[in-house]
Amino acid sequence: RVKGRKPGSCLSASPIHTSESRMGRVLITGASGLLGRALMTEFQGATGWEVLGLAYSRAGGSLKKVDLRDQAAVRETVQEFKPDVLIHSAAQRRPDVVEKDEEATSALNVEATRTVAQAAVDVGAFMVYISTDYVFDGKSPPFKVTDPPNPLNKYGISKLAGEKVALEVAKDGAILRVPILYGPVESLDESAVTVLFDPVQNSGKTAKMSDYEKRYPTHVADIAVVCRQLAEKRLQDPTLHGVFHWSGAEEMTKYMMSVAMAEVFHLPSSHLEAVKEASGGAPRPYNAHLDTSRLQSLGIGKTTPFREGIK
Repeated sequence: RVKGRKPGSCLSASPIHTSESRMGRVLITGASGLLGRALMTEFQGATGWEVLGLAYSRAGGSLKKVDLRDQAAVRETVQEFKPDVLIHSAAQRRPDVVEKDEEATSALNVEATRTVAQAAVDVGAFMVYISTDYVFDGKSPPFKVTDPPNPLNKYGISKLAGEKVALEVAKDGAILRVPILYGPVESLDESAVTVLFDPVQNSGKTAKMSDYEKRYPTHVADIAVVCRQLAEKRLQDPTLHGVFHWSGAEEMTKYMMSVAMAEVFHLPSSHLEAVKEASGGAPRPYNAHLDTSRLQSLGIGKTTPFREGIK
């Protein structure tokens, strides 16, 4: 993105890319979301992938409008496209919203996952379910793919339930757990990272920022590369399945992210005040750092430094 612009101010759409040297077909749910857009861009720009993106509330352009809670519509769409890989990135992922509306969250994070997983199995597609570091309690990091989950909030509980359903239905599928994400946003509040830019740029007002929970901000373009690499590896090796972790490498609190943003955009940071206590709202894990060694051992991974990625 262009230097000196605020986070997410530059957003471009890529044309659908097809090629003679066919790698496969990939279907992406939640394709209008922060991660979904990055997945679309990555697969459309890679050789040999035919891409179909599904969206609902923000469907437009080349995206197909499908309500994932409508089993018949999901089944019909998947049967028609016959993907080799299905990446399920659609979810309600705002912890404070989840706390207030468990029923709607379960419909999307759990029941829709069952529907999508079954549709994937029916056409023999490799299902990748995008999950979260919030399935862990944050008490003994770094967390390996084999460590038992213990979510602290309803968001983590719902995503863990989605994981269980995904692997129960699509037994040879994959779970990819990721931490706090950022990237080119349509509005600052689309990411829990970029939303911090509001108090950063409002330098006339003192802002208290949490300097407590340790987070690992991760660029959506990195996750998209990991998903493509995992999909390509799976097409070569049909035995590849199970739980995987990917994460940015820098440990940062919200306060540290805010100060870093101020530095990158040449803004003052003296109005930002570090608060050494837990964030308000839904309980968050103190440090849910994900161990990424399983993907690294497969030669999979991409890590963008935070100060570079946030520009």
